[in-house]
Amino acid sequence: MSGYDTDSAVLVLEDGRVFRGTTFGAVGQTLGEAVFSTGMTGYQETLTDPSYHRQIVVATAPQIGNTGWNDEDDESVGPTGSSAEAKIWVAGYVVRDPARRTSSWRATGSLQDELVKQGVVGIAGIDTRALVRHLRTRGSMRAGVFSGDALADTDVLLDRVKSQPSMLGADLAGEVSTTSGYVVEPTGGDARFTVAAIDLGIKTNTPRMFADRGIRVHVLPSNATLEQILDLKADGVFLSNGPGDPATADGAVHLTKEVIGQGLPLFGICFGNQILGRALGLGTYKMKFGHRGINIPVIEHETGRIAITAQNHGFALEGEAGQEFDTPFGKAVISHTCANDGAVEGVRLLDGSAFSVQYHPEAAAGPHDAAYLFDRFTSLLEGVKK
Repeated sequence: MSGYDTDSAVLVLEDGRVFRGTTFGAVGQTLGEAVFSTGMTGYQETLTDPSYHRQIVVATAPQIGNTGWNDEDDESVGPTGSSAEAKIWVAGYVVRDPARRTSSWRATGSLQDELVKQGVVGIAGIDTRALVRHLRTRGSMRAGVFSGDALADTDVLLDRVKSQPSMLGADLAGEVSTTSGYVVEPTGGDARFTVAAIDLGIKTNTPRMFADRGIRVHVLPSNATLEQILDLKADGVFLSNGPGDPATADGAVHLTKEVIGQGLPLFGICFGNQILGRALGLGTYKMKFGHRGINIPVIEHETGRIAITAQNHGFALEGEAGQEFDTPFGKAVISHTCANDGAVEGVRLLDGSAFSVQYHPEAAAGPHDAAYLFDRFTSLLEGVKK
């Protein structure tokens, strides 16, 4: 049983709050951290983003599914880099009003059918405004969606929810990373540069944006070593987005220190920003409810420029706007902060050799205000090579 029938479903939060609705997608049980995303478009990109691993995503937009599902917009690839191995990474999906009819010339099927096909348990027909206000007040928390045979007494379901591990302390990058590595060739012509991309949960569009700039990308597993990078004769290193608590990523932090010590240019996004920050001596913390959506303003303090950005993070670096601090590699600065709450959104070494941002300049569903950061990294590679 699945879809828009009358079978009941229930969302249970770890603080005991319960929301009742109807089944959406697969029927069964799923557990994860309940978070909300404010994007009105790009639900396929959100659902297939490896950074959402182990999270139950609540859509704040009231109607979801109008454009169906297609074969082009997945933001995940399999362990070998094949789009045929793409998958939905979210643990569950919560919507108010799922579209009953797909209306897009690009669609190859419906959202509902894809959720069923991939076994993603969801719930529809609940008051998502009330749920989001609750999560903003109480913070993101453990949750579960239950339907069909998984339904039971609320106290039993609450015990299941509380029995799952917290996202705090979760080491998840290895669960979403490529296992053997793969190569993405530049778009037309010979490669100008070679970049080693550490896959902590990399999205499909990131290597594509490098490839569009004439860069060959070797996507390496999350446990890659400096020796592997040097064997590739890489001109630079990229740290990708990914799920989990950055405080657990000691291996990636160690590698980052080695890369900077070698003088290789480095660029990081999202989880990669937190890894670079830790390598430079900053701490991290879990945010109350995080930033997830495609409409979040960020200030670049050197220029005063504001970009509207796509984001998906529940952890952040400690620090304040414009703060300069000493590192083993020279002085660094908090380069970007969120205009909404002052959260750290970027860090860089003052010599320009390494920089990172917390948001997503590669966001396939947009906005594209920050795409210039790929050009900035390309210019850095050019300068070093000269």
